[in-house]
This record gives sequence, C-alpha cells and structure tokens, in this order.
Amino acid sequence: MNKNMKREVKFSLVFRDMWQSAGKYVPRVDQLVKVAPAIIEMGCFARVETNGGGFEQVNLLFGENPNKAVREWTKPFHEAGIQTHMLDRALNGLRMSPVPADVRKLFYKVKKAQGTDITRTFCGLNDTRNIIPSIEYAHAAGMISQCSLCITFSPVHTIEYYVGMADELIKAGADEICIKDMAGIGRPATLGKIVAGIKAAHPDIPIQYHSHAGPGFNMTSILEVCKAGCDYIDVGMEPLSWGTGHADVISVQAMLKDAGFDVPEINMEAYMKVRSMIQEFMDDFLGLYISPKNRLMNSLLIGPGLPGGMMGSLMADLETNLESINKYKAKRNQPFMTQDELLIKLFDEVAYVWPRLGYPCLVTPFSQYVKNVALMNVMAMEKGKERWGMIADDIWDMILGKAGKLPGTLAPEIIEKAEREGRKFFTGNPQDNYPDALDKFRALMKEKKWDTGQDDEELFEYAMHPAQYEAYKSGKAKEDFLEDVKKRHAEKDFKPEEPKAPKILTVNVNGQSYKVTVAYGEVDAATLAPADDKVQAAITGEGKDITAPLEGKFFLTKTAQETPLKVGDKVKTGDILCYIEAMKTYNAIRAEFDGTVTAVCANPGDTVAEDDVIMKIG
Repeated sequence: MNKNMKREVKFSLVFRDMWQSAGKYVPRVDQLVKVAPAIIEMGCFARVETNGGGFEQVNLLFGENPNKAVREWTKPFHEAGIQTHMLDRALNGLRMSPVPADVRKLFYKVKKAQGTDITRTFCGLNDTRNIIPSIEYAHAAGMISQCSLCITFSPVHTIEYYVGMADELIKAGADEICIKDMAGIGRPATLGKIVAGIKAAHPDIPIQYHSHAGPGFNMTSILEVCKAGCDYIDVGMEPLSWGTGHADVISVQAMLKDAGFDVPEINMEAYMKVRSMIQEFMDDFLGLYISPKNRLMNSLLIGPGLPGGMMGSLMADLETNLESINKYKAKRNQPFMTQDELLIKLFDEVAYVWPRLGYPCLVTPFSQYVKNVALMNVMAMEKGKERWGMIADDIWDMILGKAGKLPGTLAPEIIEKAEREGRKFFTGNPQDNYPDALDKFRALMKEKKWDTGQDDEELFEYAMHPAQYEAYKSGKAKEDFLEDVKKRHAEKDFKPEEPKAPKILTVNVNGQSYKVTVAYGEVDAATLAPADDKVQAAITGEGKDITAPLEGKFFLTKTAQETPLKVGDKVKTGDILCYIEAMKTYNAIRAEFDGTVTAVCANPGDTVAEDDVIMKIG
C-alpha cells in the first residue's frame, strides 16, 4: 500500500473565489449570513475563504460597508471552530496597485480583529521581497501566515524554481505554503514533484492546493499533490463549481476516498441547502453578472494561461470592448466581430505579449495587466493602429521593476519603448517606492469629519481604496450599482413583442455629441425623463477636445496624494490630466500639448464612452 494511504486530507471552501471566478460580484452581507449556517452544517470544511481579493472592493461598489460584512460573515465560522482565510496581494494589498507599508501593517491588524485567521499572501511576480514583510505583519497581528507559490507554465518556472522559493519563504517564517494554481494550467506530474520537494525538506509545514478547473487538469492535479503530501484542498460547489471555478467538493471527496485517503463526510441535506441558496442569490442579482460560458471547461485557456478568477470578470466586461470595436467597424462599413472572434484574438495576443513582458505569473494584478495590454493591442490593431500604444502607469511600474523583479527578460521592443519615453528602470526594494500614507488619510478623514472606525478599520478601507471609499460615502456607489442592476434586469426581462422602455442614446451630429431620449410606440412626451446633459456640456467652452481613448469611469485623481485639475490650471505636454478606470486599471490620460484647462466635461465616477469629450484645453 502506498505510504500516503489513509493520510488525512482536509477541505477549504473558497466561497469568495467561487463567486468572483464566475462573475463580477459576491453576495451581500445579508446573503452571506443566511448561507453560513448551512455551510457549517455540511460538516466537511476545516476552512472557508471569506474575504480578501476583491471582496472588500466589491462591497464598496455595492455601496455597502466591507468591514461590517467581514465581521458578520466570519463570526459564525469562528463559533463553529472553522478557520477563515483571506487572499492578500502582498505589495498590492487588496487592490491593483502597490500599497504603502504602514497601510499593509494596518491591513493585518484590522482583518484579525474582524475575525480572519489566515492570510494567504501571494506576489504575481513571485518576488519574495514583496511576500516576506507580510509574514512579519501577519505574525504581529496574531494571524497564520500562508505564503503562495503562483503556478504557471513557462521555461523559467521550473520545479527547482518553486521548491527553492518555498524554502526561502519557510526560512523567513512562513507557517504554511499554498500552491496557487490560479489558471489550473499546472501540469499534474510537475505539481506532485513540487509538493514532494517541499515536504522532503519541510515535512511539518502544511501545504494547501488551490486550483481552477478551467483547462481540465485540476482533478488529476489534486490527486497528484495529495499523493505527494498535500494537507488541504480548496474546493467549490454547485452551481458554481467547474469552468472558471473550482472542482466540486463531492467529486474531490469521492476521488480521494477511493484512493484511500481519510476525508470528511458530507452532509448532503446541508449541501443541497447551500446549493439552493447559491441559486437563490444568483436569481436575485448575482446571476446578471455571470456569463454562462464561465461554467464550461475551456482548453483554450492552456495557451494564454489566464486565471479563472479573472475570466469571470473578463467575460462580463468583454461586451463593452466588443461594442467599441464594432462601433469603429460600423462607421467604415466593415464586417462586425463576434465575441468568440474577439476572445480568440485576445488569447492569441496574450500568448504574444506575455513572454515579451518577462513572464509575470498570470495572477492578480499581473494577469489583468497582461490581458489589458493584449486587449488594448487587439483593439488598436483592429482600428488600424500599432501595438503597445496604451500601457497604463501601473503596468509600466511592473515593466520597470517598481513592483518587483520579473521572472523572465523583457523583449527589446519594450526596453526601446521605455527608453524612448524617458522611463527609468528600478532594481531596488519595491516597497521603497511607496512612502507611508496613513497620516495623510487620517488628516483627510478628520477634515471630512469621518470616523476612523473600530480598530481603525474605516481608516484602513479609505487608505486601501480611496476612490471607491469616497464613492461609497457619498452614496454614488450605491446609486450607480442599483441603477446598473435595474438596467440588467430590464434587459433580461425584455420581450421582443413588447415595446421597449424609453432609452437615452448618444448621437453624433456633424462632429458634435448629443444625448437624446428615444421611445418606441405611442408615448406621452411629458412622461419622458430629460436626457442627461453631460455630453452637451462637453461641447461648451473653448479649446481642443480631449477625448476618452476607451470606455470606463472618469476620475480626476487616482489617489488622495494627487491634486485634481480645474478650469484655469495650466498643463504641460506629458502631464496627467485625468484617468479612465477600466478593467480594474487606472489609465492615465496625458496632455499632448501645453495649454490651459478650459473645461472639465465629466464628473468623477461618471461612465464615459470611447471618444466622449472629457476635457478641453486651450
């Protein structure tokens, strides 16, 4: 009998990741509190992933308080003796861009106070300099530090590379190791050898395996890592298992039981309760953001290696990008592109871009960075432009080394572009680029008369997500979210035989944009809501139009450290005018000439379409 037979393997339900791998959002706190008792009743989970990743940001987008959500959601698991864990992006904390050290320290203190036991820390570059400080911060807060090896498949990511990385992290104080196979493209035999190599050197260090089903390797991978000594397996459950999500706990349990491992039994009555509630939450509003295609296994993901967590939001957002391309094609009487055609072009472009950007592991935020560059390239080339024209500043930080050391080497064309634009490469400690900021945010909160919250949790949230927190506090986030849900419900419920409700459209007449209200059938004009005058405002004032290069949300600043431009301010060529937030990245819009701001044509947080006038400079 195999020496590993009858060895215990425990399960963790990655409830947060289940949702964000399927779509854009997670359940509201009232829904989470409702489902928690049934998850506990299932009796098979030693751990549950409750927060981290995009959880806190999503709550802000709801217009809800993420701190309240985490406290209420973790409480029943603690009472039941089930450990909770969160996902932490190391240098980037809970967002897509780097976080000052004092904010990172407060992060762990807050999350421990809110009921989170384990922090799973990863760096998409696998740069241990970004991960090791988190070990210290977690221990200081009284948390278990689980450090991740981000798995990918490339010439530089070898078995020796990963075993060596684990050894360095364990010697630095890591309590546990996570094998983070975020795209599910790790090859089973290789993963088994990685786990065996770690266990040979550190037999008492717990190892947890996290994988997405996507390309179809992960059931075999789960069996291989368990044979090699893995202690915990991340699982999902119906109706959000498989596809871009995770293997279902029922299948994993049956496979491991048959192989002779000691695995927990599943209370099937409780499983059905949870399954039913997940479907209930999807029917409420969450399903509006879930593409049916995310439920399917997709071997196409083997090539680009994009992670399941990103694919959920990608498919939800891809329609906007497709619309932009087809608007361009419509003006030129060119054949329209289908979503599948765009997806294949995107996958092919990711495969082209990824090695040229130094093989960063395709995990948040670097999966978004690589995908965004690839998508911008595809959109540019479909519009007759060249590659590499739209690279956001955060992506440049990755390229230049400010986010950490790239595993591979940059292509000459990227190095030449950086030098041509006067950008400097950085080889020091990435954290040094981001000075402490809590005092500034504390002062801002005092000025605004905002409470810093229990255990400074509101201060932390503001410092981690400044723009989203301000939108939450103003009520705009909730207003925008409810409006979007209403719109999606209306589109879902619309029947072709019924007249459409009045709709506001943007039309272009002789180069000038107007918003008009369009109705179908016999409609009393007095009942029509007036069209938004934002676009009309864009054609007032003197000066040259500054247009949005892509669809997204308009912001004058990205952080509280920046001062927003106003009418009358002078700008020089290369100065940042504003940002368009799209695909989880803030894209800086820079001045192409010297001048004076004569008009700001959108409000912070407004959604703007490609080619909308956002500013005027005279």
